[in-house]
Amino acid sequence: MKNTKKIVAILLALVLAVAGVFVACSKGGDDAKKGEDASSAPAASDSAKTDDVKVDPDFKVGFICLHDENSTYDKNFIEAAKEACKNIGLSDEQVIIKTGIGEDESCLNTALDLVDQGCGYVFADSFGHESYMIEAAKKEPKVQFCHATGTKAHTEKLSNYHNAFASIYEGRYLAGVAAGLKLNEMIEAGKIKAEEAKIGYVGAFPYAEVKSGYTSFFLGARSICPTATMEVKFTNSWYDEALEKEAANTLINNKCVLISQHADSMGAPTACEAAGVPDVSYNGSTVDACPNTFIVSSRINWVPYFEYSIKAAMAGEAIDTDWTGTIETGSVVLTEVNEKAAAKDTQAKIDEVKAELEAGKIHVFDTSAFTVKGKALDSYQADVDDMGDFVPETEVIKDGYFAESEFRSAPYFDIDIDGITIL
Repeated sequence: MKNTKKIVAILLALVLAVAGVFVACSKGGDDAKKGEDASSAPAASDSAKTDDVKVDPDFKVGFICLHDENSTYDKNFIEAAKEACKNIGLSDEQVIIKTGIGEDESCLNTALDLVDQGCGYVFADSFGHESYMIEAAKKEPKVQFCHATGTKAHTEKLSNYHNAFASIYEGRYLAGVAAGLKLNEMIEAGKIKAEEAKIGYVGAFPYAEVKSGYTSFFLGARSICPTATMEVKFTNSWYDEALEKEAANTLINNKCVLISQHADSMGAPTACEAAGVPDVSYNGSTVDACPNTFIVSSRINWVPYFEYSIKAAMAGEAIDTDWTGTIETGSVVLTEVNEKAAAKDTQAKIDEVKAELEAGKIHVFDTSAFTVKGKALDSYQADVDDMGDFVPETEVIKDGYFAESEFRSAPYFDIDIDGITIL
């Protein structure tokens, strides 16, 4: 009997030992996979794993887009929405995307229709959608409404209406660094003289968002090529391929030797490819259509925000009134550099400057880097609250730099600095 008990004990010990090894191996495999995920995905997505949220099979989300995927701007939102919803674990039936929704009453009607279809979360992607999203939020207090590039959430103070944007001026500054390197390469090769380093920029509207973007791009370029100047041509449309192409050609004819844009079509990039002029695009790579001229592109990665805000809405938790994504959150990204068109070692320089931005060693709108009518700025009041009266009320110069996107998420840099000419 004793021998039998001893044999059973030995067998039990062996079984437990094998089980322990199996558990340890399994855990090691899981930890290794987590390491792979951490190294390949932005840090901001780490908090949005599907294993830390209970997916409600009845919860639906709706997205309102100004245009469709032919617009680089809307395509960026649509792709991010699909990726975020997939990461969370929402089915295709739980995600409704509406495209071609104007900045008019159709936005309100679409938002309310999405609520009627069962959406507990509705997002709109264009600046002009804001007033209609606010109206929808007031009509449907149990639904969470989120909006990109808006300015009024912090003054409306609705618990179910939220603004979001990102510090894309940092991404544009880095894209400008790539442009400056290209200008220097052209100067060193004898293709242009230093005083001929003129950039052309196709802008949609003379809004703060656009001015902040082209100014940060210009400052990035000038940090590398100090003789750089810029001409800006507005189209007064977010998406008009013919006008954007015409504007790019006008700038090229004005002897601009490199083109960038804050407009949503392929008009400017294809004009550059046809003319053989280097191009820095926006909201995604255009290398497939423009292999000889595309250098790099900056864009906002909306996946971190969508994951955060949708999960909060699903869990009944509060969403930030005014959320600003950054390089650190994985919300500001650049495409892969096209080495065929870019200057040598462009990626290495971008990485170097990016690290300095993250460390706070560089501020994009450092007031020592630009002048306004020949003078440095030591004070500036911005219209941060945007009450419709265009009256500035907030001091935004601090510690020697213009504090963009620190008092609200949407840009408020609306200054015309020296070196940039508006056509």
